[in-house]
Amino acid sequence: MSVLRLGIPKGSLEKATIELFEKSGWRIKLSSRSYFPEVDDPELAISICRAQEMSRYVEQGVLDAGITGKDWILENESDVQVVADLIYSKVSKRPTRWVVAVPGDSAISCLEDLEGKKISTELVNYTKKFFAEKKINVEIEFSWGATEAKVVSGLADAIVEVTETESTIRAHGLTIIHEMMASNTQFIANKKAWQDAWKREKMENIILLLQGALKADKMVGLKMNVPSDKLDAVIGILPSLNAPTIASLYHSDWYSVETVISEHQVRELIPRLLRNGAEGIIEYGLNKVI
Repeated sequence: MSVLRLGIPKGSLEKATIELFEKSGWRIKLSSRSYFPEVDDPELAISICRAQEMSRYVEQGVLDAGITGKDWILENESDVQVVADLIYSKVSKRPTRWVVAVPGDSAISCLEDLEGKKISTELVNYTKKFFAEKKINVEIEFSWGATEAKVVSGLADAIVEVTETESTIRAHGLTIIHEMMASNTQFIANKKAWQDAWKREKMENIILLLQGALKADKMVGLKMNVPSDKLDAVIGILPSLNAPTIASLYHSDWYSVETVISEHQVRELIPRLLRNGAEGIIEYGLNKVI
């Protein structure tokens, strides 16, 4: 039997990734003592590894495919096939950002002010290239973690750090002076594995379902009964992906109406539907929208 070797990122994205796979149809069982979790698919072999190293393992062929950030692909300058964007994170469905930040009371207010200064970051290679292209001479120091504390304690003049909500940066009294790069999660493949017909189809099927699960996030289904004389009024206010599904009820002048809408629309829409004649409204969650 052919098997696809797939890497899942360890760390902040691990829980969100496993939950996404579960919503897509795969149950991955983690063990605290193993980097090779069980999965209910004999055609998959899952490995857990750091997102920072994922693209290197995929490029080398240790893994056929993996999920990692665009930032770490660029940092490692990895020669891999980027197959699909999967916009999700541990907090939100928006890209993360790598920013340049300094203490709130610093005299540094722009990139040029960093000439001759020390910057602490985990994203060393990309940061070096970024400042070299701008012809700004800086000293780049690798940070093993707690990067914000380096600049607060005076060990560095600035940091390059990743953020989603800026809450940690603000909590340390730092000010962002430049957004260096936006990054998001990507599904990548080893180029040789991508040319293998079976492995490529397996990857495409996985991506189809993962993206379907992401599309379904924050969306719900609504189902209701509507009398025939109120049908036009209800349909007139009812949003949908394409068009509502309408079916007549057995031996009745009532209709069953079903649609898919964004979750945030529900609280205002349901009272309007009731006022316009809908009854028996049911709201239900969705796993995938394909």
